[in-house]
Amino acid sequence: MDGNATTRHRNVALLAVAAITPTLVTTSEAIDRKLEPVLRRLKLPTGLLQRVAGVVERRNWGGEQTFDDAAITAGRNALAEAGIRPDQVGLLINTSVTRKHLEPSVAVRIHHGLGLPTSALNFDIANACLGFVNGMSLASQLVDAGQVDYAVIIDGEDADEIQQNTLRRLTEGDINRDDFMSEFASLTLGSGAAAAVIGRADAHPSGHRILGGVTRAATQFNNLCVGSVDGMFTDAKALLKGGMELVVSAWREAKRDWNWSNMDRYILHQVSDVHTNAIVKAAKLDRSRVPVTYPKFGNVGPASIPITLAEEAPKLRSGDRVLLMGVGSGLNTAMMELAW
Repeated sequence: MDGNATTRHRNVALLAVAAITPTLVTTSEAIDRKLEPVLRRLKLPTGLLQRVAGVVERRNWGGEQTFDDAAITAGRNALAEAGIRPDQVGLLINTSVTRKHLEPSVAVRIHHGLGLPTSALNFDIANACLGFVNGMSLASQLVDAGQVDYAVIIDGEDADEIQQNTLRRLTEGDINRDDFMSEFASLTLGSGAAAAVIGRADAHPSGHRILGGVTRAATQFNNLCVGSVDGMFTDAKALLKGGMELVVSAWREAKRDWNWSNMDRYILHQVSDVHTNAIVKAAKLDRSRVPVTYPKFGNVGPASIPITLAEEAPKLRSGDRVLLMGVGSGLNTAMMELAW
């Protein structure tokens, strides 16, 4: 049957959110220069990344920086901001798409790096770009159930290899326009890391309440965006159409349980101008309440929402209503309300 899954949380708060962004900047102009011969051959204009996607630059790990080291740093920063010691943490969920190997989990490296106790559950959750919100939801349920006092949700992404492989394939291969456009989204990706700390609201009255939200699946679209370190291949038109149908369906049904028409902030998964404008139009959102980070960070996968929330947090005031929302490859959508 069609419909949303709805979750409500009774006694959970977001205590801190922290982001780490790499120091190495890769501009879209620099990528254009590398692609100039193939763009000329295919009679495509330069500036597509800026004009179509709105991505001016993105960050890449340079030197000795790695995605998992950055994730550990983000976790440490979030714990320090929350005033929580590592030995108080009962749950660590890593939501990274990026992984160096199939096993062990990325979570074990981060668990060790954070110095968490042996009693702390730790595992990976992967759900494309929705992993972080899914991780927050699961952690909130375990806090509500009294299973853990504090949870850390963490994410580190590395887009370097996929970008290098994509640029090599586009510049060295005999591709056509359709081939080029199917890989266009890979060039919008960026690297970064983020972490959040969740605990009981009654123990932290100054925390930001996690009220709950909805999820909805449209898995008939499972083949529209398929990615690996070799490249990300998308059917952009079908992906946008299917994604918007999914968001609108979830949004309309959610009105029976939630009033999200006048939130103070809408923290969207950061994809592009096209996707952001489509969601704003479809849900009739106030565009001034939709902060964007993709122009300078690109699409950082599951880390995009917490990075954007961390960037926006200093501007939020007590009592503000915040909605986290996005669409992930597969397709799935999730929406989660916070009371700041």
